[in-house]
Amino acid sequence: MRLLERWRGWAKALKRETLALYLAMRDARTPWYAKLVAACVVAYALSPIDMIPDPIPVLGYLDDLVLIPLGVALVRWLIPPQVLADCREQADAGIDKKIRIGFVGAAVIVVLWIATVLLLVWFTHRIVTR
Repeated sequence: MRLLERWRGWAKALKRETLALYLAMRDARTPWYAKLVAACVVAYALSPIDMIPDPIPVLGYLDDLVLIPLGVALVRWLIPPQVLADCREQADAGIDKKIRIGFVGAAVIVVLWIATVLLLVWFTHRIVTR
């Protein structure tokens, strides 16, 4: 039971941090490169579609356990500390509860999958036609 409670607390903290990063992404004090990375991380974290589908053994959960926390850590490093502190306060206060970026995140992931497939088809075609 104790382990389950720790995981729930970790998931809640990650959800709060994702909301804070979303708010920081919209803040004018955040540099453009941090906004770009934050947009990718937040869209992927909130997307209902994963780059690595969960049914794939071990690798399916790798993105959830490793990639998202690494992306969050990178964005936290890029965002000025005062901006991040302000956005964490806003996230705790429940500001912007009606955030709807799951659809955008899903669209980004679908576009990445399509681009990957098209790139593979193009490379295969080049190799075959030589």
